[in-house]
Amino acid sequence: MVEAFQATAAHYPDAVALRTLGGAVSITWREYADRVRAIATGLAALGVGRGDTVALMMTNRPEFHLCDTAILHTGATPFSVYNTNPVEVLAYQFTNAGNRAVICEAQFAPQVRAAVARAAEQGAAVEHVICVDEALAGCVALTEIEATAPGGFDFESAWRAVAPEDLLTIVYTSGTTGPPKGVELTHTNFLENARVVDEFGGGSPADRVISYLPDAHAANRWLSHYLSILTGGQITTCPDLKQVAAALCEVHPTVFMGVPRVWVKVKAALEERFAAEPSSIKRRLIAWAIASGRARARAASDGRTLNISDTWRFRLADRLVLSAAREQLGLDRIRIAVTGSAPIPKDTHEFFLGLGLPLCEGYGMTECTAGATMDRPAHIKIGTVGTAFPGTEVAIAEDGEVLVRGGNVMRGYRGEPAKTAETVDADGWLHTGDIGELDAEGFLRIVDRKKELIINAAGKNMSPTNIENTVTEHTPLAGAVVAIGEGRAYNTALICLDPDLAAAFAERHQLTERDITALARDPRVLAALQEGVDAANGKLSRVEQIKKFAVLPEVWAPGSDHLTATGKLRRKPIAITYAATIESLYG
Repeated sequence: MVEAFQATAAHYPDAVALRTLGGAVSITWREYADRVRAIATGLAALGVGRGDTVALMMTNRPEFHLCDTAILHTGATPFSVYNTNPVEVLAYQFTNAGNRAVICEAQFAPQVRAAVARAAEQGAAVEHVICVDEALAGCVALTEIEATAPGGFDFESAWRAVAPEDLLTIVYTSGTTGPPKGVELTHTNFLENARVVDEFGGGSPADRVISYLPDAHAANRWLSHYLSILTGGQITTCPDLKQVAAALCEVHPTVFMGVPRVWVKVKAALEERFAAEPSSIKRRLIAWAIASGRARARAASDGRTLNISDTWRFRLADRLVLSAAREQLGLDRIRIAVTGSAPIPKDTHEFFLGLGLPLCEGYGMTECTAGATMDRPAHIKIGTVGTAFPGTEVAIAEDGEVLVRGGNVMRGYRGEPAKTAETVDADGWLHTGDIGELDAEGFLRIVDRKKELIINAAGKNMSPTNIENTVTEHTPLAGAVVAIGEGRAYNTALICLDPDLAAAFAERHQLTERDITALARDPRVLAALQEGVDAANGKLSRVEQIKKFAVLPEVWAPGSDHLTATGKLRRKPIAITYAATIESLYG
């Protein structure tokens, strides 16, 4: 990857590589390369070199890319940690990684220092804390690092010594149970995985990407850091998830990844806008256009060819409504649109395909460099996560577990050979822990996590994710949804309101009390939720249906006790925290 970076910077020196939202900061590839050399030189003067590790703790900003790439050029390995990590978790990661330094923002310095002190008690020695945005006492300023004289450091020899099997990064899983595991990924792991981009027409300096997910998330590193190093695409950093809608309209990206919740919220907001159209004629036109797009998406998913009449109907719908909707969202130039990290509701997926967006669902895990399968624009099969990446094998074990093998499979868990052996067998198969099915065309469908299937009192196996997704797609006000039913006679659910959509609902209905606690007990909100749950039950089998639900008077933030940093449910902590509420649903 360092060789790729040097080649890209040499080919496109005057093109903008990194910029902030609004364009206040803009860095060309030549400037990127110059700063990488300067930062690598300064880090080497601190003793950072081949075989070392350096932690990064930042929001989405250009300095992440500058520092991460500079660390690689010294021969060391950078890794990112979630900004929401508590001190205990940071200390564990610093101890496990053995990093010599931490590069962070001033706002995280107290947290980092506390973790460094805790790690020292466990025998780890983090020697330096480097601050990217302020000169803080007890920290080294990044400006000071960049101003360091070369001394005896041979920058060219250092980066040329980096080998394909060297560590590219360590990604700490945001597991739902136990301490995070350090997944060691090599340069080869990523380069093998990146071959899938050729099946999307390749990448180029014309590509535009928004970096808004945490850089500790393997998928964000993949699409919003490493990919641009290979292709020369431009990255716009967006430090706040609430600014993503504005970023889309400013950047009009060609490559964009949204976790399912992002797509669900965009769909709900767009439908709200359509419903507010004052002209009944325009509302009917919009409804007709969306229906035409959905019909085309279903036909393509099923492998059916549209007749001439349906084809012309979609073209007219696209010209009159759909193309304008994509442009208003900032999604009109998309070449590669990806949804992943968790299953997307089928109705949401169909909606965006109906808009004319080639939204491809992908599947993978950190242990296989974030990706193993994906739809391709030429054939997107709704309800599946596509076919295998080039060079990747996917198989189903006798018990239904999804197995993955290929050059994208991790080197191992850092310092944990026993856990590595449990996860990657002697034949190189990665045991994913997911239950899945392969169809005749090689499309993979994920049923659920192997350990999370619900077995009710009658012995019936159910997928909680399927139930939760069905409720989510019919209940726009719902944020997190948790299906309950293990060992029970019937299923119930815990529902957290989506704060933004709940606020819009309160505004539309002119509710006097608008905080989440009040909205969670408001009769109109509860009626809207019940309507959504009833609609979802109409799509579920009798045994899967939700008989009762409780609305929780709080919002779960990613990285909290109840959600991982990537938004996955922490089911055991949820069950413990809300035990009394759950029992009340079975009273």
